[in-house]
Amino acid sequence: MSKYCGQTLEELFQQCFYGVYATRLQGGAAEPLYQPASPGDECAVIYYREDYFASALHEVAHWCIAGDQRRLELDYGYWYHPDGRNPAQQLAFERAEQEPQALEWHFALACDWPFRLSCDNLAAVSTPGHSFSAAVSQQAQRYCEHGLPPRGEQFRARLAGHFGGKLLPGVDAFSHVVPG
Repeated sequence: MSKYCGQTLEELFQQCFYGVYATRLQGGAAEPLYQPASPGDECAVIYYREDYFASALHEVAHWCIAGDQRRLELDYGYWYHPDGRNPAQQLAFERAEQEPQALEWHFALACDWPFRLSCDNLAAVSTPGHSFSAAVSQQAQRYCEHGLPPRGEQFRARLAGHFGGKLLPGVDAFSHVVPG
């Protein structure tokens, strides 16, 4: 098993959160999805793409940001327009993705894993705009200054302990983002 596989993240996530939040991380999905627990279910499930390490980190970032009410709703109650979004839909997507991608970046550094910004719109003819890159960088820097969401901090600490990456990177670590 590779050091950077989804199964490792699943185990670390379970160690951190299963006992308190009855939520597990599971790969193998064709598309990411958050499935809240329902009557008869033992737990909520965060599904991520295939065995993609980056997808798992990204989906955990969404979960760490979602509040109690959002975690009761399918996919946290958010809309999702698939690939091929128009410019207005893409802008709304980028606004919604600033915090999760900034948190994912912190997770990636804790794992010593490369972070790549994702506009998640393969049909678009351009790469993520400078404003989106700047917004994600600024949010990642704000997390340095003001702290991560509590579950995000707990997971980042577990990741850094396991992978040996940066636990407390400085704001300069978030000055340049690589487009995905």
